[in-house]
Amino acid sequence: MTLLKIARMGHPVLLRRADDVPDPTAPEIGRLIDDMIETMEDARGAGLAAPQVHVSQRLFVYRVPAERSAGEDDPPREASVLINPVLRPVGDEMVLRPEGCLSIPGLRGMVPRHVRVAYSGVDRAGQPVQGVATGFLANVLQHEYDHLEGILYPMRMKDLGQMGFDEEIGRYGVRG
Repeated sequence: MTLLKIARMGHPVLLRRADDVPDPTAPEIGRLIDDMIETMEDARGAGLAAPQVHVSQRLFVYRVPAERSAGEDDPPREASVLINPVLRPVGDEMVLRPEGCLSIPGLRGMVPRHVRVAYSGVDRAGQPVQGVATGFLANVLQHEYDHLEGILYPMRMKDLGQMGFDEEIGRYGVRG
């Protein structure tokens, strides 16, 4: 497996809608998924979308580390993939969630996200995957899905005063 170079904010690949994956079972997609998981884990991320590694295709990998699990409805999850995903909100309830991004290193911000989302797509074997996510998983799925739409988390923020460098937020917190 190979560690992939992560595109940073400002690169055009992050600002366009990614293309559908024509054959989720293709060997090159399998290699890409393996390399993306290795890259995500090496960078200590919770998710990584293909455009973040300079591949404009509609897939992302994600996980829920035990320390980020929000309990019974949001259990820890090993690294998984969602290919050609569809997300839709379940209800209108929103919450501000702290987010960072491997493509925007060193910064965090408070991003409005849906509390619950329904998701569907296919896995690496081309088998249907679907469910309803809450907690940290709901946040990760929305964040990674946004990458497939050419959206970075600051574009979702309502108040850029709630964004800052990791060190400063750790020291002073986020303005409420």
